[in-house]
Amino acid sequence: MASITLSNVVKRYAATGAGKPTTQVIHGINAEVSDGEFVVIVGPSGCGKSTLLRMVAGLEEVTAGEIKIGDRVVNDLEPAERDIAMVFQNYALYPHMTVEGNMAYGLKIAKVPKDEIKRRVEKVAATLELSPMLSRRPGQLSGGQRQRVAMGRAIVREPQVFLFDEPLSNLDAKLRAQTRLEIQRLHRELGITSLFVTHDQVEAMTLAERILILNAGVIEQFDTPDNVYKKPASTFVASFIGSPPMNLIPQNGRDAGQILGVRPEHLSVVTAPTDTSWTVTVQTTELLGAERLIYAKYGDAPIVIRVDSDAVTPTIGETLHILPRADQLHWFDAKTEKRIE
Repeated sequence: MASITLSNVVKRYAATGAGKPTTQVIHGINAEVSDGEFVVIVGPSGCGKSTLLRMVAGLEEVTAGEIKIGDRVVNDLEPAERDIAMVFQNYALYPHMTVEGNMAYGLKIAKVPKDEIKRRVEKVAATLELSPMLSRRPGQLSGGQRQRVAMGRAIVREPQVFLFDEPLSNLDAKLRAQTRLEIQRLHRELGITSLFVTHDQVEAMTLAERILILNAGVIEQFDTPDNVYKKPASTFVASFIGSPPMNLIPQNGRDAGQILGVRPEHLSVVTAPTDTSWTVTVQTTELLGAERLIYAKYGDAPIVIRVDSDAVTPTIGETLHILPRADQLHWFDAKTEKRIE
């Protein structure tokens, strides 16, 4: 196993035509992933998360800066020389090979002895509940089973680092949840340093020991899931993490340079106005089983309130009085959009 160190990593793409500027997609990333740590890189489409992962893998050149795996600088090493294993979104299995053949292929190329290959494949297949399927081909498997084969192929190599590029995005919601649990269990057992790229904040919050949140090629926050949720470093993080996201309300008067943030679950409906309550107008509601979301307007600002589903359902256009929890208010600078402690 090994740590991963990113030091001022930059990625630029050359101009594609006369007069066109170069495009910079990664802007000086500095981050350290500890030995055995599971880090999730998350952000919106086009933020550079897959590009960053591919640079660690050696599938993209590093324009500037340095990437180290363990004590080795790997900028100029080929992917096969980096002692990594990668799991892709599209599984990338060989359709003409059996499950056993797919899992063993990388080891055969590396000239691992046959008895050692057999031992590793059988052990990993048992761990992933693939033993009865070793003689099947990928076309005979479900999407979830194929993804387990792809993970098994990576695990048998016993690399220093696992790299996951949105591996669950082709699965349905139930299979995604099951596979998340499987990945968590495997990481506890194997303890291999892992970088996992996703656009799904649920995957990020449930899998990560730390989350690296990217926005337009820049790190917005690199912290534990708890801190990312409870102490977002910027309005971007506040609006990206959480479903629904944090309410962000621009302030007037003496607080005009600030934005107030409060999560929907930290607002409660009260029967009568108080000195600290807010008056809102209901726009619509949404029932989500055990809870209900109330979408409203607070002045010109949209606001969402999360309540129990057995609470009285407000009508559209109704005026409500809501009370924010004083100990759960967040403040951001209106100009920099960074958190104010």
